[in-house]
Amino acid sequence: MRKILVIGIGAGDPEQLTLEAVRAIAEVDVFFVLDKGSVKQDLVGLRQEILRRHPTKPGHRVVELRDPDRDRSAAAYVDAVDQWRRRRAELLRDLVRDEVPADGCGAMLVWGDPALYDSTLGVLEEMLADGTVDFEYAVIPGVSSVSTLAARHRIGLNRVGRPFQVTTGRLLAEGWPSGVDDLVVMLDAHCTFTTVTEPDVLIYWGAYLGTPDEILVAGPLAEVGPEIVEVRRAARERKGWIMDTYLLRRPVA
Repeated sequence: MRKILVIGIGAGDPEQLTLEAVRAIAEVDVFFVLDKGSVKQDLVGLRQEILRRHPTKPGHRVVELRDPDRDRSAAAYVDAVDQWRRRRAELLRDLVRDEVPADGCGAMLVWGDPALYDSTLGVLEEMLADGTVDFEYAVIPGVSSVSTLAARHRIGLNRVGRPFQVTTGRLLAEGWPSGVDDLVVMLDAHCTFTTVTEPDVLIYWGAYLGTPDEILVAGPLAEVGPEIVEVRRAARERKGWIMDTYLLRRPVA
């Protein structure tokens, strides 16, 4: 039986790998790396650095596959994501069948933690449902960008006796959710924090977390919000891509 490992590799720092992840990497015959285009070649390079820094199986191979483009302008967001996952599943299905021996081990190196806003587990379930190729899979958790953000700013994600919520920029645009005062926002390409009208909100923002290009800004949203917009714009222009996360914190009533 083929085995596929979904290995969380942290936010970018090779030292963020857990001991479980290091042991898992040493078992792998074939690593599948999603290539997101030339502007994000840094992401492939970081994965390659991780494999250089940690023990690997003799004779292992790295197979790159071009990530399908996703229609980010589609009105039906969920449908667009489902179609994108299906295309990913079709590509990866063929590679698993052709590249991983019947008793071999393949792996996907996943940024952050595979359980948090990542599509890999859904793609693998699509592949199994298709029935064309048979395999079992295991998940190794990783240090998420959310954990790294909190560590870099030296803050807790929640306050005493209070919940926090992880959401997206798209959902934040619909308004501040009720019942929570601490919001972690991911996948925000449009600086949606600029639309927040809640008073006295603090923001803790980070980009390229865990990498040499890491950028951190924190302070009252009304004061540092415009700075973050400009810093983000300049960083994206310089590198061609950006990955950022932030925590919004309003006073407890």
